[in-house]
Amino acid sequence: MGTLRDLQYALQEKIEELRQRDALIDELELELDQKDELIQKLQNELDKYRSVIRPATQQVHTQSVLQEHQRTKRQAISAEPTALDIQDLNQVTLPFYPKSPQSKELIKEAILDNDFMKNLELSQIQEIVDCMYPVEYDKESCIIKEGDVGSLVYVMEDGKVEVTKEGMKLCTMGPAKVFGELAILYNCTRTATVQTLTNVKLWAIDRQCFQTIMMRTGLIKHAEYMEFLKSVPTFQGLPEEILSKLADVLEETHYSDGEYIVRQGARGDTFFIISKGKVNVTQEDSRSDTPVYLRGLGRGDWFGEKALQGEDIRTANVIAAEAVTCLVIDRDSFKHLIGGLEDVSNKGYEDVGAKARYEAENAFFSSLKLVDFNIIDTLGVGGFGRVELVQLKSEETKTFAMKILKKRHIVDTRQQEHIRSEKQIMQEAHSDFIVRLYRTFKDSKYLYMLMEACLGGELWTILRDRGSFEDSTTRFYTACVVEAFSYLHSKGIIYRDLKPENLILDHRGYAKLVDFGFAKKIGFGKKTWTFCGTPEYVAPEIILNKGHDISADYWSLGILMYELLTGSPPFSGPDPMKTYNIILRGIDMIEFPKKITKNAANLIKKLCRDNPSERLGNLKNGVKDIQKHKWFEGFNWEGLRKGTLTPPIIPDVSSPTDTSNFDSFPEENEDPPPDDNSGWDTDF
Repeated sequence: MGTLRDLQYALQEKIEELRQRDALIDELELELDQKDELIQKLQNELDKYRSVIRPATQQVHTQSVLQEHQRTKRQAISAEPTALDIQDLNQVTLPFYPKSPQSKELIKEAILDNDFMKNLELSQIQEIVDCMYPVEYDKESCIIKEGDVGSLVYVMEDGKVEVTKEGMKLCTMGPAKVFGELAILYNCTRTATVQTLTNVKLWAIDRQCFQTIMMRTGLIKHAEYMEFLKSVPTFQGLPEEILSKLADVLEETHYSDGEYIVRQGARGDTFFIISKGKVNVTQEDSRSDTPVYLRGLGRGDWFGEKALQGEDIRTANVIAAEAVTCLVIDRDSFKHLIGGLEDVSNKGYEDVGAKARYEAENAFFSSLKLVDFNIIDTLGVGGFGRVELVQLKSEETKTFAMKILKKRHIVDTRQQEHIRSEKQIMQEAHSDFIVRLYRTFKDSKYLYMLMEACLGGELWTILRDRGSFEDSTTRFYTACVVEAFSYLHSKGIIYRDLKPENLILDHRGYAKLVDFGFAKKIGFGKKTWTFCGTPEYVAPEIILNKGHDISADYWSLGILMYELLTGSPPFSGPDPMKTYNIILRGIDMIEFPKKITKNAANLIKKLCRDNPSERLGNLKNGVKDIQKHKWFEGFNWEGLRKGTLTPPIIPDVSSPTDTSNFDSFPEENEDPPPDDNSGWDTDF
């Protein structure tokens, strides 16, 4: 008895000790949260001072401060368009380089050990292994030089290399390692130098070959899945875009010989299409317990379709007669997708009165010339050029934002198509949540875009100065973006560059989307493959080159919510590749700070689902699923659309020429080289 009492006493002591430890951990966590907040506040102050202090004394200082300012704003990335037409992908013959079984195994192991490339499908890895070609370097050679533009990724088979960044040694690498992988995603400068320490043997693959493998795998599989679906009577009446979404949501499942896929009498909610192998269908005889063979099924056959309608008691057994692969969809996924895409033919945005107003507006702007404007002040500066506030000489109360783009820079970066697309989309976009583009001009050096002036300042600047936003403030700006996306997506347009830098407030405090350089009209049920966006906001399917659609915009909406609520995005690393690897691990690996409410966290996680066809906004009710989410409960959507809702932050704008809500910028000194209009048609 004494022993039991002693044990109980010891147990009690241990429990008390653990309680005290828990209390200490809670205290330390609280202290850590407070320190994090303090660091964030100090960082915001530092950013604020960096971007506004501009000593007028020396030009050099001005330049360096401007560079600092630019660095705090994130640069978007865009790959050059693939040289291949999507229709031609099937005809492309990929190069094949023979390798020993040991080399093949080494390359495969290296890929599976790499944070980025391990996310590829096994069939893709196999093709990459086949396409890699041999390269050799002598001792003390430079394989990759920091700052150079690269397009190759390497796997080391033999030897040793040293990796340095800005002259500092980072590490040494031996065989079975992948390096240089960022270059296969898009045209980029190398972030480190790789020098040989011995003679080395490498295997290499270039971006074009890698992207062909990635795109082709996805397209062939999608086309095959579409054919399967079209052969099923249940799906024959469905529109192409719904079938396309169903094809995206199908999952491959594998069964071995003799395995029961479906068991008679069991409840089920899953529909199967056989893509490989054969199955036997049997039914229990009510008189004897022996199953009776009914029929065999093979590739292209299907079973279990009643489960999609809700009849979920299985009436027969389905048993694998050999190794079988099935494409599977469950009732929930099916119900979420069937019901039509949200407002595909939504023309309700533009009534007759609005149309007449826009026609009168076009007539007014088409008569204007560049000389009719005075420049008042600079509103923003970027790699593309500048945005100036301009005033109509004949009517000084009329001011506009003039985006001035350097033609030479556009041609050098091969962005002509993006610029044409930006002009086309913005001129046709008549939404209160999208900055208007009234008309364009050009001369020998520049392209000019005359746009609506929004003088409330950039959301990025306000977020920088405040550190983070309250739940209700974030809700208002998120709702503005939801309205803009709803409008664009109803026209088959994908935006692809959401971030606080691309949201600007008008004089009332309403947020509008600006900068449509990456927007693209893709239609419905279609995908696009160009890698573009800002690293922290890029969806996983863009990184993995699977093809993307409007669901990538809903992913970025979740990232925006998180950043507005906390001051920084959920996925962020010291360089783009590390950021992409963190994104590929998924939102569930991110620890949400306490300040994000349960409902906000729930919405963010539903927007940031890895599988695009499971994201809120991309299901059968479209954007309505977001608007009806608990986080938006009680929100006045009608008031937002009519402009009667009071914004959380009302900017101080004293006149049409008041630029006080923008940071100050030095005047432009650089004179770009004259252009011969190469690559430009005359109608810009």
